Amino acid sequence: MSQATRILLSLVLGLAAGIALAALAPGAVPGTVAVAQPIGSAWLNGLQMTIVPLVVSLLVTGVAATAEAARAGRLAGRAIALYVVMLAVSATLSALLTPLFLSIAPLPADAAAALRHALGQAEAIPPVPPIGEFLVAAIPNNIVKAAADSAFLSLIIFTLVFAFAVTRIGEAQRQMLTGFFTAVRDAMLVVIDWVLWIGPLGVGALALVVGAKAGTSAFGALLHYIGTLVAVGFSVSLLAYPMAVLGARVSLGRYVRAAMPAQAVAISTQSSLASLPAMLGGAEQLGVRVSTAGVTLPLAVAIFRWTGPAMNLGVAIYVSRWFGIELPPATLALAVLVATLTSLGSVSLPGTVSYISAIAPVAATLGAPLAPLGLLVAVETIPDIMRTLGNVMMDLATTATLGRREIAAPDADGGEGDLLVQETIR
Repeated sequence: MSQATRILLSLVLGLAAGIALAALAPGAVPGTVAVAQPIGSAWLNGLQMTIVPLVVSLLVTGVAATAEAARAGRLAGRAIALYVVMLAVSATLSALLTPLFLSIAPLPADAAAALRHALGQAEAIPPVPPIGEFLVAAIPNNIVKAAADSAFLSLIIFTLVFAFAVTRIGEAQRQMLTGFFTAVRDAMLVVIDWVLWIGPLGVGALALVVGAKAGTSAFGALLHYIGTLVAVGFSVSLLAYPMAVLGARVSLGRYVRAAMPAQAVAISTQSSLASLPAMLGGAEQLGVRVSTAGVTLPLAVAIFRWTGPAMNLGVAIYVSRWFGIELPPATLALAVLVATLTSLGSVSLPGTVSYISAIAPVAATLGAPLAPLGLLVAVETIPDIMRTLGNVMMDLATTATLGRREIAAPDADGGEGDLLVQETIR
């Protein structure tokens, strides 16, 4: 049984046990909650303690890898520029779509109130400061204090400045610092793996408390969350089709046929890396040369996660609405920036790891509590299918766009023309 399956099963069993306990032995609920609540909170703290070192190390190594790839050639540089722009577009779309979907199908008020009561430790939410104060505080005067206070925007800004500075120093010093942060990253991943190994205990304890306090509304709320998040991911994934048609200038049917094998692998494996051979085959079917797809597709798998900013910000907005937090446009704009930057550092990580490391900074930017993430990570298995599917679709669409000079143009009778030269002599 996979780790994600064990955690999901513990969530279901914990909720069911809590609901049964409240119905059959209500007098035992306070004593049970008094035992289960600290266990769940301790497990959640175990996850949260890794976020700051993991975010810092991921950003430093991510910037180093991106800079190294950009130096590899003009094609890699064009690809990276396109990926960064697309990540910002993904986050922006989520800032528009998630509130829209929540206004069309809002979380029932009674379920939201019951869940807020169940997660009582998350009730105390500091107010989001005015935008002027927020921007001033974004530039840290004490980076150690910013890290201690989990001021993620300040921490990210400093880390990005530091990471780009590392790319400008001597080779020996650059390799030493990159190696150090790579070791920190890998050590944190080991710690997170240990914490997730006991995840069924922590999630089960949290779910037991929620089930006992919120009752059956907890199941409905989780299903509503899954539906909303999948709707956001599905919406942004569909943009791969116009990207291929307009960017690569291929017919819709041609792209659909080329993408289907990779989509099937993505759904079955939930892994962009496992879908890479099928994506290479799809790119070849579209007429993109192996020399181009062999650069852009591995690079996309390594540093580009199209659905990441959209769905990560969607989670943070959902939790904010859950706890009744107002989200003015300026605050959402800052969250879009943070979601874009954290996505650059969290690619190629397992879903449960990237879920915490990428969403926690976004949620903190919005003023949303982090405690609900301990429950929501348990149902990430289902949205993760949508994440991977959208990533694979856009990876292929952007590769076709980058290699559009090579793609065969259809003849008037619907056949395929000759391959165009990759770079037209001007």
